[in-house]
Amino acid sequence: MAPPIVRTINRYLLRQHLAPLSFALAALTSLMLIQQVAKQLSSLLGKGLPTGVIIEVFVLSLPFIVAVTLPMAVLVAVLQVFTRLAGDNEITAMQAGVLSFLWNDQILPRTNHKLRTLQVDIQRKKPSLTLKEQVINEVVSGQFFLRAARIDGSSNKLKDVTLYDLGNAERRRIIIADSGRMAYAAGGRDLFLTLQDGAIEEVNRTDPSQFNRTFFHTNQMRVVGVSNTLQRTENDTYKSDREMSTCEMQLAAGDARRDAARAADDTRLAIENDLRRLAGLAPILPAPSTPYAPDTAPVGLYCRALRRLGTWLLPPAARAQAPQQPTPRPLARPAPPRPSNVPPQFPKTPPPPSAGLARQPQPQPPAVYITPGAGVGEDQRLRAALARVATYEVEIQKKYAIAAACLVFALLGAPIALRFQRGGVGLVIGLSVVVFAVYYIGLIGGEELGNRLIVSPFFAMWTPNLLFAAVGLVGLWRIRKPGNSPHGGDWSDVADAARAVIRWPRSMLGVLQRAVGRAG
Repeated sequence: MAPPIVRTINRYLLRQHLAPLSFALAALTSLMLIQQVAKQLSSLLGKGLPTGVIIEVFVLSLPFIVAVTLPMAVLVAVLQVFTRLAGDNEITAMQAGVLSFLWNDQILPRTNHKLRTLQVDIQRKKPSLTLKEQVINEVVSGQFFLRAARIDGSSNKLKDVTLYDLGNAERRRIIIADSGRMAYAAGGRDLFLTLQDGAIEEVNRTDPSQFNRTFFHTNQMRVVGVSNTLQRTENDTYKSDREMSTCEMQLAAGDARRDAARAADDTRLAIENDLRRLAGLAPILPAPSTPYAPDTAPVGLYCRALRRLGTWLLPPAARAQAPQQPTPRPLARPAPPRPSNVPPQFPKTPPPPSAGLARQPQPQPPAVYITPGAGVGEDQRLRAALARVATYEVEIQKKYAIAAACLVFALLGAPIALRFQRGGVGLVIGLSVVVFAVYYIGLIGGEELGNRLIVSPFFAMWTPNLLFAAVGLVGLWRIRKPGNSPHGGDWSDVADAARAVIRWPRSMLGVLQRAVGRAG
């Protein structure tokens, strides 16, 4: 029995997509990596870091670059293959989408966390010693300064040297030399200076009248701590939203929602108590806070499957180290609040000294007005908690949206490539750049709107996907209609299609104007 033709075509298409997908992914990743290297290399070299640390910085930058370039590589591969072939591409796009999601959810957060930790460690490291002519250079912070009229970088020779030694609190030294030579110790932490034909001038701060001057022909000095070594952080528990997986962000979003609920309750209580004080009623006491244990239970089928997979893969000793959160014990119930219909009791005034005199009126409590700022602090807490929820939700939807972009780009590229088969490499490059730019501009703008609570996280991240998917579906529908089969269009057809798209709003406006004129 012969194998099904559909499976044969799918395998053939998959093989045809493999080469252009790999080439496009490697080329785009290399271009963005070169840009990253050009932007950061100068600052990294100025720190005097080992070559391995510099390479590690760029290796940790690769997962983020791949997460950005993989959807575009899918679009390039689809355009390249379908300008030569005709068929379906769902298998390649779905496989790339699953790979993109797992990459964004598991590998990218971990590398982002390691990259941020490494960059913080690099920032803490003092840069290597760089000396400038005719300038007082700070060699050791607040302790040792050097000035030279001429500095020969090739031979490390100095001319007309002045050193200011402020390391000792009891004395101050100024060292003047006609010339000198400098050299670094192993590791570059200490600086050795060999000075020629000079003098050392020293002043005792406890006795300013004492002044010493010592002349020398050759003086060798060692300046300790010119540069320090890179101290690597072993355990950094802080993670931003881009350093968390989907499961971690879901737990963090749940905590933020609970904070928002507590802030909303506190806001209502503050306003209600202020109104009760205005009415002369006793305020309601807030319920005592119960010790809160963070929820570590995985949310959703995907997170539960990952937790179960982790328990299978991790050794028992590593699982035993997971901290167990004690179950919080509820505190005693608070005393019931005072009934609202019972007025507050004020201290009675003593009886008048003479019983025959008229009874004096009871003193009234001072008027209490509603506080203008009641609930303002709680409202700020509420908005901050909601902003945290939105940040996590936007990042979660972003992971799903970028993964789905592989399928969307394949859906968009197939009808365009089939319609304009003679577009060649120019069509592949031009359309890829346009689609990629529009998509990521929309993605960045949507992320900003979602973080500002202007639109929901779903629409903030999925709007570009929905728009491009609609365009792709319309293109497939037009291609598969009778009479619209691929006919090998070229760049002139592309220009005609672009002009039709530009004229479409005007034509629709003309139709509306004519309809309004007839109705009038």
